[in-house]
Amino acid sequence: MRDRLILLPGWGLGTAPLQPLADALRGLDPRLNVQIEPLPLLDSIDPADWLDQLDAELAQDVWLGGWSLGGMLAAELAARRGERCSGLLTMASNLCFVAQPSWPAAMNAETFGAFRQGCAADAPAALKRFALLCAQGAADARGLSRQLLSAAPLPNSAALLAGLDVLAAMDTRAALQAFVGPQLHLFAGQDGLVPAGAAQALLMLLPDVEIGLIDHASHAFALERPHEIAAAIQAFLHEAGDD
Repeated sequence: MRDRLILLPGWGLGTAPLQPLADALRGLDPRLNVQIEPLPLLDSIDPADWLDQLDAELAQDVWLGGWSLGGMLAAELAARRGERCSGLLTMASNLCFVAQPSWPAAMNAETFGAFRQGCAADAPAALKRFALLCAQGAADARGLSRQLLSAAPLPNSAALLAGLDVLAAMDTRAALQAFVGPQLHLFAGQDGLVPAGAAQALLMLLPDVEIGLIDHASHAFALERPHEIAAAIQAFLHEAGDD
């Protein structure tokens, strides 16, 4: 099913931020079957449990993609499936979301810890702050943050905290190195959550994969500039032999 692409959303904001991108992709190629699948609603903080559920629920032999946390999960699932995955694409998705000595191009651990603490104390306020961070760097950051929040599901504190813990625990470097299928990784030049330097760090780790940096774009670039992102993805699919 090389004409089928499954997209996974990021943390906390539901599937709506990816809908304009899915529509733009369908407009470019009506033969491409694009699905947006929600992240698991689990209390588990073990990424393996999340991957088990996704592996059981998502179709085999398709393209896997995702935004932010969704991209990290797609990368791990692609590596798990190997030849049963047509290819991988990620958007604004770091290899380690929280910085560590061997991967400094990520969010400061203290900053992440403070955000998690805030989410535990007041999930709606944390989600509002997160939407602002996602929109940071956009041409209309306030408008974009309102758009992100307006369609977000009601906050579920347990699921949100579990998602943050999974996000902090994941390190997709081994998965990306193991997956031999085609890969496209898109980063945003003004991302307030994933440093643009992560693109160069990934290129040094995997010089043979496709990497793109979208200048003057926010973490939520899939919603901010869906047609531009769709064109980049469509070009990648075409180059990889999807047509």
